Amino acid sequence: MNKALKYILAFLAVSLLVTGAFAGGFVTGRFVLNPPAQSSPMAPISTPEGSNAATPSDLQTLFKPFWETWQLVHDEYVDQPVDDLALMRGAMRGMLEALGDPHTSYMDPVQYSDANADLSGEYEGIGAWVDITGEYLTIVSPMTGSPAEKAGIKPGDKIIAIDGEDMTGIDGELVRRKVLGPAGTTVRLTISREGLEEPLDIEVTRAHITVPSVESKMLEDNNLAYVKLNTFGDNTTTELRNQLQSLLDQNPDGLILDLRNNGGGYLTTAIEVVSEFVGKGVVMYEEYGDGTRQTFEAQPGGLATEIPLVVLINEGTASASEIVSGAIQDYGRGKLVGVTSFGKGSVQTWVPLSDNQGAVRVTVAKWLTPNGRTIHKLGLTPDVVVEMTPEDYDAGRDPQLDKAVEVLLEMIAGGN
Repeated sequence: MNKALKYILAFLAVSLLVTGAFAGGFVTGRFVLNPPAQSSPMAPISTPEGSNAATPSDLQTLFKPFWETWQLVHDEYVDQPVDDLALMRGAMRGMLEALGDPHTSYMDPVQYSDANADLSGEYEGIGAWVDITGEYLTIVSPMTGSPAEKAGIKPGDKIIAIDGEDMTGIDGELVRRKVLGPAGTTVRLTISREGLEEPLDIEVTRAHITVPSVESKMLEDNNLAYVKLNTFGDNTTTELRNQLQSLLDQNPDGLILDLRNNGGGYLTTAIEVVSEFVGKGVVMYEEYGDGTRQTFEAQPGGLATEIPLVVLINEGTASASEIVSGAIQDYGRGKLVGVTSFGKGSVQTWVPLSDNQGAVRVTVAKWLTPNGRTIHKLGLTPDVVVEMTPEDYDAGRDPQLDKAVEVLLEMIAGGN
C-alpha cells in the first residue's frame, strides 16, 4: 500500500450542510490515484497466488443468480427501458452495504466531486456538521455563528422531515442534499430532540458563510490565551502559527485550545497542529488488518510546546480534533475538559473508478493514539467532565470554558 498518498480527514460519514463545499469531516481517508484496470462484467477475475479467495470458476457460479436477476429485470420489469447505469450503481452500493460498515461505500460522481472540494471555509447552506450513517440525518454540531446555530439547532438533533416531507427510510446523503440550497432561501426542518416528547419545526434561512479556521483572543481577567479551531483546512496551520505568535508575544501564563464542535479536516493539518503543542514523539498510528502500523511523528518547531495547556472537547469533537486531543492527553501535555468526544477512529481508502464513475471508499485501517488507544465508537474521555445543559446554551453560559480557566490556573499555580 502506497503510504505517500494524499490523506484527508474528510469523513463522508459527517458532511457539511453546504453547497459546493467539502462534504466531510470525520473520516480518515486516503486517495488511491491509480485505480486498478477494470474488467468486463463477465470476464474471469484472476486470483493472487496463495490467496484463499474464490477461483474464477467459483466466481462464475457465485454470480450466476446476479446475472439471472439482471436479465429478469430487463425482460419482465413493467417500466422499460430500465436504467442500466442506475442498476449497476445500485448493485455496487448494495455490495458494500452488505459489509455492515457505514464508512465503506460507493460514491457516485457528484458525491466524489463534493468530497474532493477544498476546505476553503466558504459555504452556502445552514452551516452544520451532520452524520449521514444513522436512521436519520443527525446534527453533530452547528458551526459557530451559522444559521443553524442562530436558529437553535443543537448537537444530537435528528432531521425527521424537510419542508413537511418525511425522511424515514431515506438515504442520509439524499437527505443532506435536500437541506442544501442557495443563500437567502428557507428550509423547514422537523427535528427529533432527546428529552422532548414531540418533534419541533425549525425554519433556517440558508446563507453564504465564511468561517475562519482559527479564532483567538486574550482572556484579560486572568492573562490566559484562548485559541479556537473550527476546522483543519488548507490555511489552518498558517493561521494558527500567526495567531499563536501574536498571543505568545503578550506573555500569557497559559493557553486554552478549544476543539469543541470541530468536525475535522485534513490529516496533514492535524499532524501540523498537534506539533505546535507536542514537541516530539509519535502523535498517532495507523494500524492495518495484518497488524502492521504506520507511524506519524510530531514535526519540529512548534510554538506552544511548553506553555501550560487545557483542551476543550465535546461530542462534536471528531477525527482530526481527536488526533490532536488524544496525543495531548497521552503525553500528559495538557488536560482535556468537557464531555466525551465523537469517536471516529477508522481509516478509509478512496479508489477512483474508471470512466469518471465515482469512487469506492473502503475501511482499511484504524488509527490509534500514541499510547495505542483506539477511540472508534468510544471517543476520548476528558480528564475533567463538564456538561453543557440546554439552559446553559439558551442563557449564553459556558461552564466548560469556565472550568477550563479554573483547571488551567490550578495547573499554573501548581507548576504543571
